Amino acid sequence: MDIEQKLTHQAFLNRELSISHLAYERENAFFNSIQEGNVAEMQRLYAPLGTSNMGRLSDNPLRNLQYHLIITVALITRSCIEGGMEMEEAYNLSDIYIRAIDKCASEDEINMLHSELVLDYAQRMQIIRKRNRYPKAITVVVDYIYDNLHTKLTLAELANVAGLSVPYLSKLFRKEVGITVSEYITRKRIETAENMLRYSDFSCLAIADYLCFSSESHFIQVFRKYTGYTPKRYREAFFRIRR
Repeated sequence: MDIEQKLTHQAFLNRELSISHLAYERENAFFNSIQEGNVAEMQRLYAPLGTSNMGRLSDNPLRNLQYHLIITVALITRSCIEGGMEMEEAYNLSDIYIRAIDKCASEDEINMLHSELVLDYAQRMQIIRKRNRYPKAITVVVDYIYDNLHTKLTLAELANVAGLSVPYLSKLFRKEVGITVSEYITRKRIETAENMLRYSDFSCLAIADYLCFSSESHFIQVFRKYTGYTPKRYREAFFRIRR
């Protein structure tokens, strides 16, 4: 049976079984809500996988959901890049989620991951939209911090990147972002540590070294302050389990 015959046959079966795919307009609106960082609208348009309107990509129910979620991640990734997410960040995030999809062992895990990842992308785009309203110097600093969380960052280095004096950068950053440069760096390192604990097998010591904490004990102390968990307890609670 060639492709044209298969298309005709599938269309016939869909009509006979009252199967239809999600409306293109609604699907577009859903992806646009993520691209715009509109969390409330995304949640309003969100539809769980496994509905009767979903096409069948495999006769295996679990694999069918995995395929659909991988496609969803690919579409969201491209939409977010168009919306201003750094390409490297978008594709790294996509790789993380696709590996997580591949490891899902049940339909419940797939659906929980689906819910988690669309919210994650939408919230990241919300931050990016806000960040894009920053003055150019602050945007440059924020991007530099993101790209260099694994190195020791100094205020003097960031001021040099922004082309500003240290005192002026400190004052401007706090005014625009609402927190100090040091606090922002720490928060971003803890967010990265959370992802590493949830989606990798790196040890606590390796994560502390990678993210430039002065020691493993210092990392544990700061991590607990921001999350309420020790790194070990966090991994036990959330490793491959969707929040």
